[in-house]
Amino acid sequence: MNPQAVQLNDRIRKANPHCLDMLSRVGKAMYFPKVGILNQSAEAKSKAHAFNATIGIAMEGGQPMHLALIQETLSQFSPNDLYPYAPPQGKPELRKAWRDKMLSENPSLAGKTFGQPIVTNALTHGLSIAADLFADEGDAVIMPDKNWENYELTFGVRRGANIVTFPLYNEQGLFNAAGLRDAIAAQKERGKAIVVLNFPVNPTGYTPNASEANAIVDAIRSGAEAGVSQAVVTDDAYFGLFFEDTIRESLFGRLIGLHPRVLPVKVDGATKEEFVWGFRVGFITFGSESTDVNDALEQKALGIIRGAMSSTAHPSQTFVLRALRHPDFEKQRNEKVGILQARANRVKQVLDSGKYDEAWEYYPFNSGYFMCLKLKSVDAETLRTHILTEYGVGTIALGETDLRVAFSCIEESDVERLFDLIYQGVKDLENVAVK
Repeated sequence: MNPQAVQLNDRIRKANPHCLDMLSRVGKAMYFPKVGILNQSAEAKSKAHAFNATIGIAMEGGQPMHLALIQETLSQFSPNDLYPYAPPQGKPELRKAWRDKMLSENPSLAGKTFGQPIVTNALTHGLSIAADLFADEGDAVIMPDKNWENYELTFGVRRGANIVTFPLYNEQGLFNAAGLRDAIAAQKERGKAIVVLNFPVNPTGYTPNASEANAIVDAIRSGAEAGVSQAVVTDDAYFGLFFEDTIRESLFGRLIGLHPRVLPVKVDGATKEEFVWGFRVGFITFGSESTDVNDALEQKALGIIRGAMSSTAHPSQTFVLRALRHPDFEKQRNEKVGILQARANRVKQVLDSGKYDEAWEYYPFNSGYFMCLKLKSVDAETLRTHILTEYGVGTIALGETDLRVAFSCIEESDVERLFDLIYQGVKDLENVAVK
């Protein structure tokens, strides 16, 4: 093992040996080279007053070389904020701005110790880093049974971990904290688990309320007290899109300092929060109470970034930073959230009318982009293909009974027409079955 990796592991061990036990084989072996090209280039940037001949970009007239036809489109920005490589950890100004945003929007972070956000290529990349750091073959990755399908690729296929699920809802239609507790307790013999909490949930658009959140935290604490070390990944992709009586902040802050066997890892980003899906700007933040642990994990995360992609795109970081600093940012963002909330309210109004009750019921939803129908009489994939072919309606089939509808991309005035067409598709299939 590289001496730099050994040194990072020793720092973690001295601060919290449970955190070291959470690391995968890759996580233990990873490091960010101290004497690599990037470090030497960074040193030269501050000291090379005569000539800086280190990093592989082209310069002209004291600024990064560029094509005028590209710069014309981006003329509001300095070439220095577009064309050079961004640092592997991301633009420092953006990292600080995102941390400030986290503190402002998550009161439970006040007075807590946590790392500086590292910029990732959107949230999937952040989740992939977490998987590399913590998931080994055979490790349990615990999540509700209604989850984003990409978790299987990220944690299961890539890392060989076992996806362990529990029912998302209990009999009262609330988050099934008891199921989470049991799933964690079942890992006592292995002594380790990765827990993934995605609120609002993709695909059902559900966020717990305050009492449910307390029960979730208690379930994680109970598992830690029983000897299960847990890297708890809060996938906050749809953060801020809360429409009803839900918690209004990430559980990340509540989990910091919960127990020495609990390491919170926050994965979030501008992708959905700021409606810039194609910019691919995300973040990963470590929430140990120990600065040494956070620093060591950040160095390991940088090693993963360096080994996979070197750094994330510079222009999109510049665009997001400018947005965060703009005086109208909150106003404009809240306007868009209001539009999504109106669409969600309209969906509930239409579904609660009673005219579709014989065809489906719907899972509780209160936030995010999505909701899910639970079909009563027809197969979800059969319905999906039928309404796509016959009526030009696109939806997502999940299992035999569930149909995901993204109300985020449906105008409020079109909501009822959408569900009328889905309902007509159900009736078509029922009629075929009768014949």
